[in-house]
Parts: sequence; structure tokens; C-alpha cells
Amino acid sequence: MIPWLDVSTPFPDVSRALRDAEGAPGLLAAGADLSPERLLDAYRHGIFPWFSEGQPILWWSTDPRMVLFTKHFVISSSLKKALKKVHKSMHSDGRWRLRFDSAFEAVMIACAAPRSDGAGTWISDDIVAGYSALHRRGYAHSSELWFDGQLVGGAYGVSIGHMFYGESMFARVTDASKIALAYLVHFLQRNGVEMIDCQQETAHLASLGAAPIVRTEFIHRLQAAIEQPQIKHWQPPELF
Repeated sequence: MIPWLDVSTPFPDVSRALRDAEGAPGLLAAGADLSPERLLDAYRHGIFPWFSEGQPILWWSTDPRMVLFTKHFVISSSLKKALKKVHKSMHSDGRWRLRFDSAFEAVMIACAAPRSDGAGTWISDDIVAGYSALHRRGYAHSSELWFDGQLVGGAYGVSIGHMFYGESMFARVTDASKIALAYLVHFLQRNGVEMIDCQQETAHLASLGAAPIVRTEFIHRLQAAIEQPQIKHWQPPELF
């Protein structure tokens, strides 16, 4: 049975997260709140919230942990062509734009929209409010792709020290989320971030270069990364 947390209860050690034979793999605790303080404490310990509307807040620490080392990010030939097209437009007609943090909440809401695969609906109003509060404190950021003034793709996540925790992406046109992610990964790599937490293993993440590592290694790397100085200036990098 998992522990129930009130607003002042600390998280249990991640080693207590349930395994397959005992329950949902990686489920650690339930309850508490989504305050900035609680969310930051969770991420600093390799814990993240994930729950559906109508459920209590559920806290997870999966093992193995899916991560993307920034140096291993895969840019396919089709994505490279799309990036070059966007880059050319950014420096000519300006129809395409890549921005950071200009519409954080809008990116979250777009990520929350139902998709053909059923993903996205776990991002509730409470999740949007909690991460928007983190954004206002400088700990959550969005990478956004715009076309003719319309937001067409993006990604968002949490940044602590030199650690980045990817949360979700969306696309309204082909490759839009991958383009936003490519700029984000390049920016993070230039700023000393070696690892992006992807939380759970999926074929899509694997196609981008992500791979699972054991939780003990993840926590070891995480603890070193969060001790580094916070990234202060979020501006999209030049890719070409």
C-alpha cells in the first residue's frame, strides 16, 4: 500500500516505489499538493506527478528511467530539412519563428488537448496552474514554434540547475514539436545540460535518441546536475 501525503509530509525514499508484482511500476505516493515548493522537492528527488482527472495526485519514480542525453539527440534527414526551412524563413520572410517562454501556459493547454493516441489528457487544470507557478518563478520553460503568428508546436519542462525534466510536446503541423525540441536540446547542451529526464519509455522517445537507465544511475546524475548554477537567460540558439 502506498503512503498518503498531506501538505507537510515529506516524500518517502524512491526505493520504496512499487514494482510490477506489487502494483503500478514506479508508483511512490499519493496526496499532498502541486505547490511550487512541492513540485521542486519532487523533481530534486527524481519524482514526478502523473494522474488522471478525478484521481488523487499520484507521485512516481520509475525504474528504469527514460532519459535523453543531449549529445545523443537524433536529427533525422527529414527533421534536418524542416529545421533548415524554418531557419531560412526566420532570417528572410519571418513567417516561421522559434521563441522561448512567450506563451508557456498556451503550450501547456495545447499539450493537454486530446490526441489521436489518447495522450495529453492527464494535463489537468491543476497541473497547468502548478507548472505555470513554476514558470513564473523561473523553473519551467517552453520552446515554441510559430507560423504566421500562430502557435503550431512546442514543448515544455522543468529546469533545475543543469538538469532538465521534459514534460510534454504538441504539434499542429508536421514536425513542429520536433523542431521546438531540437532548438531546446541544442540550447540545453550549450548551457551544460547533459541529460533530459523523459520519465517513461516510449518508442517515440527512443526514435529521438532517448534510452532507459537504472534509477540509481539517474539519481546519481541528477544530484550532481541540480547542484550547478541555474540557467538564467533563455533565448533560442542558432542551429545553422
